[in-house]
Amino acid sequence: MNHKQRHLLFLLLALLLLGGCQKPMKHYTLTGQVLAKNASTSVFTIDGDNVPGFMPAMTMDYTIRDSRAIRDVQPGDRISADVVVNTDNTYWLQHVTITDRTDEGVVSVSTPHQMLRGEEIPDVPLVDQDGNTVRLSNFKGKAVLLTFIYTRCPFSTMCPLISSEFAKIHESLAQTPAIYKKTHLLSISLDPKYDTPPVLRKYGLAYLKGDTSGFSQWSFASPSPEDLKKLASAFDLIYFEENNLISHSMNTILIAPNGTVAATWPGNEWLPAQVIEAVKDSVTNSNTMVASNAKKSEK
Repeated sequence: MNHKQRHLLFLLLALLLLGGCQKPMKHYTLTGQVLAKNASTSVFTIDGDNVPGFMPAMTMDYTIRDSRAIRDVQPGDRISADVVVNTDNTYWLQHVTITDRTDEGVVSVSTPHQMLRGEEIPDVPLVDQDGNTVRLSNFKGKAVLLTFIYTRCPFSTMCPLISSEFAKIHESLAQTPAIYKKTHLLSISLDPKYDTPPVLRKYGLAYLKGDTSGFSQWSFASPSPEDLKKLASAFDLIYFEENNLISHSMNTILIAPNGTVAATWPGNEWLPAQVIEAVKDSVTNSNTMVASNAKKSEK
């Protein structure tokens, strides 16, 4: 065996060893009822039964990697599916099978209206981590990125993940002061009875690394239960309390400086980089429009 052949053999062995050291993806069996589906994003909201080793019975959003299921499965169907959990804690469903259609058309918890791009949002009052009442209209002129969480959420791939991603976005935007001052992050609680201002403040500080000045650009707030229903209806959000937990779907929304919806990211598989880019574009486009209008008024 010559030197070149030995070198090639060494590389092949190294690749085999590396592949053998990688942790395999985990697979679980999920059964449950489909409450809603969004075919455009391949996301189903499923009232799932207990999945031993993965999570207790609860309602969650799942990305579906099964084109047939995206086409055929309807709200009300009971299904069985393979939950695949990757090493980075992302997860999805595949090999979806419809097990019962007797409730087809009966379950209709998908909301009657979802905010579309360009629509104005419900301007409900919120109480933030400092006990101040704020409205989304208070942030008009800024690009607002909002999402829904609750502080007691125990699942690392849900609220804690979204809050961690928001922390990354906050830190990144802070690196560009001109953009940063024209943005605001808003985490809205789905658990207003428990998530009082002191609780939200403590929760927020954990993601702001103890820097209270961060609250000027990232608020943690709760609406009243009635106003939460209005926001959930507007943003196609499903939530309810079960087993002392808040079961909910997930949605992150970008509101343009003019107060209208600019973009939405259902579920939890979006990347901070793509959201940061959308936020910056929203601010830049707004600045361009303001400058253009100013020039017209001068003429």
